[in-house]
Amino acid sequence: MPFIYNMPFFSILLCMVGGIVTPFFRNRRLTQIVNTCIIAAVFVMSLILFISLLTAEDSFTYMMGHFPAPWGNELRAGPLEALMAMVFSVIMFLSLVGGMRGINQDIRPTRIPLYYTMMNFLLSSMLALIYTNDMFTAYVFIEINTICACAIVMAKDSGMTVVATIRYLIMSLLGSGFFLFGVSILYTITGHLLMSNVQQSVIALVESGEYTVPLVTSLGLMVLGLAIKSALYPFHSWLPNAHGSSTTASSAILSGLVLKGYIILLVKMCYRVFTPEIMMSLHITDVMFVLGVLGMIMGSIKALKETHIKRMIAYSSVAQIGYIFMGMGLGTQVGIMAACFHILAHAFTKPMLFLSANGLVDVSNHQYEMKALRGSARKDIVSGIGFTVGALSMIGIPLFAGFAPKIFLGIGSIESDFHMIVTFLALALSTLLNALYYVPAVVAFWSKPKQTQQTEIQGAESIALHQEKPKKSVFLLSSIGVFIVLNFVLGIAYGPIMKIITTGLNLLG
Repeated sequence: MPFIYNMPFFSILLCMVGGIVTPFFRNRRLTQIVNTCIIAAVFVMSLILFISLLTAEDSFTYMMGHFPAPWGNELRAGPLEALMAMVFSVIMFLSLVGGMRGINQDIRPTRIPLYYTMMNFLLSSMLALIYTNDMFTAYVFIEINTICACAIVMAKDSGMTVVATIRYLIMSLLGSGFFLFGVSILYTITGHLLMSNVQQSVIALVESGEYTVPLVTSLGLMVLGLAIKSALYPFHSWLPNAHGSSTTASSAILSGLVLKGYIILLVKMCYRVFTPEIMMSLHITDVMFVLGVLGMIMGSIKALKETHIKRMIAYSSVAQIGYIFMGMGLGTQVGIMAACFHILAHAFTKPMLFLSANGLVDVSNHQYEMKALRGSARKDIVSGIGFTVGALSMIGIPLFAGFAPKIFLGIGSIESDFHMIVTFLALALSTLLNALYYVPAVVAFWSKPKQTQQTEIQGAESIALHQEKPKKSVFLLSSIGVFIVLNFVLGIAYGPIMKIITTGLNLLG
């Protein structure tokens, strides 16, 4: 067995060991350095694995402990999984580095090692969801992911975050429960947990017509559970407060990564457990398509009404999750390719928006209301540019990351007249709604403050005359700068990236 086949296991194990060791560090700086090194090591391993698998156009399964099924557990890696692991490690690195000042300000010093402990376990669980080839192992790491995600929301330790965490926990456990019920039913009728073995049994059951109702029930419960955990409309109620009240690094990682881990697992199930054809024949894709379209529209309408900048970005995430589910609901390979590309586009854009919003808030006396942020981009130009690039990307302007997936969603819908009409109408309406709340925000941030607002600012400055003016965070500005570059790379080089996704999906099946 080539040594490179160990990379997925080493990546998961390294993060778990880091989570075990981190609480013993009492020095905050040392904790941050160790965590940064762990994420960097995961990125290097993922990059090596990605280059190797892409060059060979190959994939492999890795037996944990070398015990065969049904007792053993397997990891599975191909170009798509390696790409996602590489992207996840980059985004977590940039989010934690860019949000370092917020972590130090919002979290008690004694709790910071515990915060990074949760981040290590969170990354390990997301990597496991990307690489796992076993349904029950997926459930185990879904639960680990849930606990860690709730912990990083509550780390800020305010009344609002506690309430938001409780709502998050209740909804997440509900989603986990549905997924577990679905896996239990599937195991009962197939006798397998490894994805490849389950797929063979599912195909045989569909051809024979046996256990149709339990099969549909199992698939429906698992999709419902992952939809709840991904904040698909109308299961999104926990998302805005959780993102709006947590520290900036947590908001960036929750929106950019945590939601995507569940969707990547759903993509794997679509190809390695049920196949797209079976999901279409059971009409599960139709449900995903309808909920995706509703999410695109309703998420944007909610964002349009919101005046709190972080909650506005969170509601925008609800709309973007709708794009992904609509693409998967098309049931075509192009639609699923567009959904996978949109996972990347959203993962690179939303953390940049949260980090940029944090920079704008810092220069506006820590005010989160949109009207208080007028003119803030003039004081922090890098954050202003970052927010502008992120906004244009979410609208779908050419050359930005969010443009290509909308084009491919339209292409993927052409095979079906009904899907094509609804898809194009939904894309047009959602793009318009995105522009209606992002463009005014960008214009306001770059405009001069109104006279009354200018007077209030001068009054606040006179009160704080003898206080030292906080310096801009070099780490925050650097992270935003890297995100801007990556956003343009994704928007310009979408052709080669789509080829990588296509290769990965073909090998996934």
